[in-house]
Amino acid sequence: VAVSKTKDAAAITEAYEAGQRSFGENYAQELAAKALALAHLDAIEWHFIGHLQSNKAKVIAAHAHVVHTVDSPSLARELSRRIQLLERAPLPVLIEVNVGNEPQKHGASAVELGEVIEAVQREKGLSLRGLMTIPPDDVDAAKPIFETLVSLRNLHGGVKVLPELSMGMSSDFEIAIAAGATIVRVGTAIFGERGS
Repeated sequence: VAVSKTKDAAAITEAYEAGQRSFGENYAQELAAKALALAHLDAIEWHFIGHLQSNKAKVIAAHAHVVHTVDSPSLARELSRRIQLLERAPLPVLIEVNVGNEPQKHGASAVELGEVIEAVQREKGLSLRGLMTIPPDDVDAAKPIFETLVSLRNLHGGVKVLPELSMGMSSDFEIAIAAGATIVRVGTAIFGERGS
């Protein structure tokens, strides 16, 4: 997933013309604006990768193709309700797990994960696809976080239940892939530093 937050339509179109199809956005309104502006690009896919509040579920339900950051039963319910109101096919979602229990980060704790998985599975408007995590900024600390996410997947039904693991960014995607990532979220390595 090419993380296109803060990037303009021209930069996204350039990446699209080079063969990229999946783009990740952190903010609901920015994703909606870009999805509308670039709707003419065939097979473009919008991934919501930022913290999602329930009051933004309506916007995301209308425009996102995949959501990586479901982290509570209440958010799962609201997102599913919005998808069903739009009569869309079930929305693929991943559950964000705060593996390192970092207070500044969002996501379900390892203890809460089972409850969130069950909540997503109950929702007709959602399709559970896997797990997502954001590691600490320290690259050396990333590997055990990625390995823990793999262990959590194995504890909760394995690849059959949770086929996707969204983990790894520009600085650590190679470590993430080695650990078992199926989706990496790469921005800087594709688009350059923010603002450039």
